[in-house]
Amino acid sequence: MYQQDAVCLQPNRRNFTQADDADDPTMRATHCRSREPFPLTGACASIALCAGIAFSGTLPLWAQGPQQGMFPSPERLPTEAPPGGQYVGGAACIGCHPAEGKRQKSAPMAITLQSAAQSEILRTRLQLTFEIGPYTYQILRKGNRSMYTVTDGKNTISEPIHWAFGLGNAGQTYVLQYRGSYWESRVSFYNEIQALDLTIGAPPTPPESLEKAVGREIKPAEARLCFGCHATAAVGESGLQIEQLIPGVTCEGCHGPGGKHVAALQEGKPNEARTQVLNPGRFNTEGVSDFCGSCHRTWSQVMIAGVKGVSNVRFQPYRLTNSRCYDSADNRISCLACHNPHEELRRDAAFYDSKCLACHLAKSRNKPRAQRVAAACRVGTKRCVTCHMPKYDLPGSHFKFSDHQIRVVRPNEPYPN
Repeated sequence: MYQQDAVCLQPNRRNFTQADDADDPTMRATHCRSREPFPLTGACASIALCAGIAFSGTLPLWAQGPQQGMFPSPERLPTEAPPGGQYVGGAACIGCHPAEGKRQKSAPMAITLQSAAQSEILRTRLQLTFEIGPYTYQILRKGNRSMYTVTDGKNTISEPIHWAFGLGNAGQTYVLQYRGSYWESRVSFYNEIQALDLTIGAPPTPPESLEKAVGREIKPAEARLCFGCHATAAVGESGLQIEQLIPGVTCEGCHGPGGKHVAALQEGKPNEARTQVLNPGRFNTEGVSDFCGSCHRTWSQVMIAGVKGVSNVRFQPYRLTNSRCYDSADNRISCLACHNPHEELRRDAAFYDSKCLACHLAKSRNKPRAQRVAAACRVGTKRCVTCHMPKYDLPGSHFKFSDHQIRVVRPNEPYPN
């Protein structure tokens, strides 16, 4: 049912036996041509992605405005509902996978989209306000609904919020319906300031009209990507299917609908069951980058879009691929080597030391071994990521992102594209 492997035409098997002070961007690892687990490319039709939607810890879909790049649209996202897909829900997964299933329910990906009724930020903040020029914004909680209102003092537009995008580690952006279309709110909630501010991508000047003050209309193709990356089964053969979506990226969002998998197990057919579910953990590093990058942005997508400067720090697969140590065939440098999608993101820097030491020597006097031949750091022995994966403040985001382009960082060096 699913293709689980990828083939590298020219894998880059770099082994560092001495310290490399230079970080030559031209030495980016050679890419694989993957037998992709789902169609990632196809028509290279380009569409603008959401400006503020997906305002979670990783912010996979922020756009930068039409002048700064357009992303090629994936033909199919991992979370899309295949023809005849039978979804059984996370409870069915917990029966055989109790540890992963229970943790996943509270993992960031599971709550990256919530209804207004479910959003903890909206439920616990009865009134939020913001002002710019003649316009005053208010998000007011009324029972299980949150009303989004903007006024210029003479006229007022007020609509209920339908969806909250982003779990709120960085912030949360809202989607409402206005004049028959989905609209992205012009203001978002930011965790750092515990208040509303302009949504990323919104002009910093007062809007030209009350309608433009509401926010930005989300075109159908863009809505497909926004909901497709933040919900499970939000997109089917005929396009967006909001009435059938499951909020957040659930077990079946990454592993595929589980109906046939569960049925085969119940019939005592474990071998058949294994063919009816996708296991991204079996992909090689390039396959994992493509899979995660379908929403978090792949190297190819960012290059085609021409996204430059610190704005691309939030596209982790792209940044990781630019690392000099990136090897498309070495699973020690894949997304999954450091991050378990079934649980909370680990924020303690020391946790990642063991990941670095899977390749690097702990001390310079140690001798290289079969699997650990990369040079030891000349400066430190712990909390590696604090130096080699610096954090950058994305303007207007009220949040600092860890740069996944692993490198030797020198004082006052410019941000490497």
